[in-house]
Amino acid sequence: MSDAQLTYRSAGVDIDEAQRALRAVLGPVKATYSEDVVAGVGGFGALYRANFGEFEKPILVSSIDGVGTKTKVAAMVGDYTNLGRDIVNHCVNDILCQGAKPLFFLDYFGCSRLQGLMFEEILVGMADACQEVGASLIGGETAEMPGVYTEDEIDLVGSIVGIVDQEKKLPRGKMSAGDSVIGIASNGLHTNGYSLARRALFDMGGLSVRDQMAGLGRTIGAELLRPHRNYFNAVYPILQDTESVYAVAHITGGGFFDNIPRVLPSDVRVVIEKRSWTPLPIFRLIQESGNIPEVEMYRTFNMGVGMVMIADRFSAPAIVQRLNDAGESAAVIGEVQSGSHEVQIL
Repeated sequence: MSDAQLTYRSAGVDIDEAQRALRAVLGPVKATYSEDVVAGVGGFGALYRANFGEFEKPILVSSIDGVGTKTKVAAMVGDYTNLGRDIVNHCVNDILCQGAKPLFFLDYFGCSRLQGLMFEEILVGMADACQEVGASLIGGETAEMPGVYTEDEIDLVGSIVGIVDQEKKLPRGKMSAGDSVIGIASNGLHTNGYSLARRALFDMGGLSVRDQMAGLGRTIGAELLRPHRNYFNAVYPILQDTESVYAVAHITGGGFFDNIPRVLPSDVRVVIEKRSWTPLPIFRLIQESGNIPEVEMYRTFNMGVGMVMIADRFSAPAIVQRLNDAGESAAVIGEVQSGSHEVQIL
């Protein structure tokens, strides 16, 4: 039996590095605090003052999600810059589908061995994304677990709490046949479908993250790592100003077929006209590399449409104009029809 003393560090967990990395990001994290943050990072629990004076009947909205295997692509490229932004924006968009604005955000960062600079890069991106939507990054968990995660593997999860007034809660109103489906452009895969994309591009297609995307001047890796868009600042003001938007759907895992029905009543269906936009080149490359059926593409990926709004047919043109004026790329891509709670893509 060895006389050598065993420590947590020699077992694979470096508490000192975790504390150093956390201290390095405290400035950007605390910059996200609003006046309602009573106590943030550092305690056993974060404290947030329930000050909802502007809401007559406030409802809290919560969500949790992860970046998924986009982390694998980040490791292949060696660039973790936007992963923090990815998870914040994903969660913000999710609760926007209930009409909510974000209050605070918490994260989970799991790894086999903490690499301080990577951690800092991710947390700074997370803090920046929180600031952009007025959310406070008030806490998180850093879990260093050798033997659970493989070497250099990370996992990133986020949890968000937001608020909406009962009268502004989505879905709302009564959508009916003839109402418009508005699509807002994505800039890539966002945070979904990476297991299928990696299999198609790298295993079946024999491509590399270093290969160039034809005509774009970017590598495949850079295209796959484009950050998840945040739609809050363009969409939320519209939801406050008009009752003509009946529902909002975030096109994430499950694509069009699984996400849009989540906001539909039982007596209507949505018909999407796929010729109303051109999918981004990365989606064509994935489909061709893996010989993926078209229906599978629309069930897995956003195909260039990151968010869908269902609106009164007469108000839709003005809503599209407001979205475009706010810097988004939006268009009517389909309509509501009488039917049985499904999506059809023509």
